[in-house]
Amino acid sequence: MDTSSNSVGAVQPQRVRFDTPLTLAGGGVLPAFELVYETYGELNAARSNAVLVCHALSGNHHVAGHYAGEPKNLGWWDNLVGPGKPLDTRKFFVVGVNNLGGCYGSTGPVTVNPASGRPWGADFPVVVVEDWVAAQARLADRLGIDAWAAVIGGSLGGMQAMQWALEYPERIRHALVIASAPKLTAQNIAFNEVARQAILSDPDFHGGHYYEHGVVPARGLRLARMIGHITYLSDDQMAEKFGRRLRQGDLKFSYDVDFEIESYLRYQGDKFAGYFDANTYLITTKALDYFDPARDYGGNLAAALARARADFLVVSFSTDWRFAPERSREIVYGLVHNGLGVSYAEIECSAGHDSFLLDDPHYHAVMRAYFEGIRL
Repeated sequence: MDTSSNSVGAVQPQRVRFDTPLTLAGGGVLPAFELVYETYGELNAARSNAVLVCHALSGNHHVAGHYAGEPKNLGWWDNLVGPGKPLDTRKFFVVGVNNLGGCYGSTGPVTVNPASGRPWGADFPVVVVEDWVAAQARLADRLGIDAWAAVIGGSLGGMQAMQWALEYPERIRHALVIASAPKLTAQNIAFNEVARQAILSDPDFHGGHYYEHGVVPARGLRLARMIGHITYLSDDQMAEKFGRRLRQGDLKFSYDVDFEIESYLRYQGDKFAGYFDANTYLITTKALDYFDPARDYGGNLAAALARARADFLVVSFSTDWRFAPERSREIVYGLVHNGLGVSYAEIECSAGHDSFLLDDPHYHAVMRAYFEGIRL
């Protein structure tokens, strides 16, 4: 799709400060905090057309459009959000926000702890999905949005959309849960733990206070990203893109790069380590691990979902082995059990977990049809 002709165009992030303390699910308290966000489209007179976009692990508030002078710096979901796109900004007022604990301007480990005058670092409290949703609710209040027409997210973002439907059932009319799960499997938690250990064991980590040492635990963050990236792709996609092709055409019989897939992973790891914060990575993967709305209901997901009142769209992808379709169907079954309105689409796509970010025609047709059916 040509995104230039139907882009939201140049956008500018905004910042909002909250001075009322936020008590976190883990027992910590943030005395005050800031959120960075972007908006696209116009809020209608009835304030009924607002859509919240929740980001995944490495995402942020920059959902669509580009920054002035940076035409290539497109938002991470620019193919989905904009005038004439599936989430049409001619109809909806779209809000993207960088979550607490992030490294893109919202209060997090890289920001200054007012108690010490130094970056929070490892002292930043653990935040979970419930905390993000609570902070997003305060942002909605500040924007004058009593209820979202929809809350949408992929992966970890889908967990936030689910939590919105459970925590604030009267403030959300539609929840779109894309490539997500009601909780992580033991295998997923294991992948996250290996990635965290790569960071924690980096000599430059310094117990999470590496800012004060003027270093970055780049080696650990690089390995963490490489591990994660493998799980975002499908075997079919890796075979198609890389196969066993050699980088130079001949084996080197060394531990240097031989195969193109090795070169690709190293490139992705190096790039990620150049812009993402290691403490944010630790916080965000823990939020993934902790999410489990059925925990307080004896593991009964249907009982947990009984609080919801929103209509749901649940979407999964056939080759997504990290958040497999059967995990999405667990959500669907729980919603159906409670008599809630739910639509489900399982998209045949070769790209694995990252499919929710791509411009797949069947996927986008589903999204477009659902958003067109939302009455304001």
